[in-house]
Amino acid sequence: MNAWVYILRCADGSYYTGSARGSDLGPRIGEHQAGVGGDYTSRRLPVELVFSEGFDRITEAISVERQIKGWSRAKKEALIRGEFSVLPELSSRGFKPQKL
Repeated sequence: MNAWVYILRCADGSYYTGSARGSDLGPRIGEHQAGVGGDYTSRRLPVELVFSEGFDRITEAISVERQIKGWSRAKKEALIRGEFSVLPELSSRGFKPQKL
């Protein structure tokens, strides 16, 4: 994989959705944990990686990141739990995931 979309659970219980280039997501998560490169997460440490999905192209990851950012908390939590079949039910706009 050359790109990732990921969801972090912050110390305050909120979720942060991001995307990153590279074959290894570990360094980006390390940056979040160190309070570098993410203003939102730097104020809500520690963070925990709760979901990630790899993509061949960064444009795909960014597209999915934007979609997830518009989702309700319930829909994000279903994705985190791997309950893909309920995602359409939780959509107010009838969204159907492209790759997830």
